[in-house]
Amino acid sequence: MTLIKRALLAASVATVMVAAAQARDQIRIVGSSTVYPFSSYVAEEFGATTGNPTPVVESTGSGGGMKLFCAGNGLNTPDFTNASRPMKVSEWELCQKNGVKNIVGVVIGFDGISIAQNKDNPKLDLTLEQVFLALAQEVPSKDGKSLIKNPYKKWSDIDPSLPDREIKVVGAPTTSGTRDAFDEMVMEKASKKFPVYGGKYKKIRTDGAFIPGGENDNLIVQRLVQDKDALGYFGYSFLEENSDKVSGVKLNGIEPTFDNIASGKYPVSRSLFFYAKKDHFKDVKGMEEYLDLFIDDMMIGNDGVLRTIGLIPMPESELRKVQASVKARTLLTLDMVKNGVVQ
Repeated sequence: MTLIKRALLAASVATVMVAAAQARDQIRIVGSSTVYPFSSYVAEEFGATTGNPTPVVESTGSGGGMKLFCAGNGLNTPDFTNASRPMKVSEWELCQKNGVKNIVGVVIGFDGISIAQNKDNPKLDLTLEQVFLALAQEVPSKDGKSLIKNPYKKWSDIDPSLPDREIKVVGAPTTSGTRDAFDEMVMEKASKKFPVYGGKYKKIRTDGAFIPGGENDNLIVQRLVQDKDALGYFGYSFLEENSDKVSGVKLNGIEPTFDNIASGKYPVSRSLFFYAKKDHFKDVKGMEEYLDLFIDDMMIGNDGVLRTIGLIPMPESELRKVQASVKARTLLTLDMVKNGVVQ
């Protein structure tokens, strides 16, 4: 064998060894704390029924998960990221820049952002505008012609019919998809009712009335248990799981229940997603099986098990479209991202 052939053979062996070293048997998933319970359930079922290692699922928040997911295409990066809102154009561009070009996007169902309180409190009914006035950095002056620094300390300061109770709201940090959705569907929507803002407004006050609760929604639940004055917001599944400790606050007279969210009556509802790197399918064992298991009727169908832990299923016609798109391994496009869809 010539020196050149030996060198080529050695290089080939080295390449194979590197590829083998890079291949993984365990799936890595990051992202939304809201999607975390559903993803974890599917991961446990996957590990129990396929003989593959149970995927590692981390709750990093939607924004944090996207940063990790879009950081590169190597196998030292996550295979999936969960999100409680659609991928943003800026995240798509980051993915493209870093070589993450072949992405399969999946919508799994719906969720409601529930405002909750300690179960021992009297029932509470708030409007979106009252929640906005409690949390906005600036609020309309008495004559409604200018903005002033938020002076409200108690809910009764906003409306005498509300409790004489200190305004304390524990919510998601800025890296969270729940925060993105709350800012859009509560703050921005309500701000449009006040002409002085001249459009959308979502600046949250920083004087202590709003308390960032971290990415773990269970910590928000614990805070509500410890502090009867506090309100908190998180995905409906956490309200469902902790109904012995906390109760939902009505918004515009509508309770955050499964049926009200599914029917669209509840005013703060959203879709839930996850995204997969198609380029990892060949090197990470079981990725496609996990993907197919997640979209199966037994998981996200109308009678699927994820419904029992708080997922609001899609109408069957929508579910069939999602399943067909995923089975075809349809790739995400920029137009889809701009329109907030995945199919």
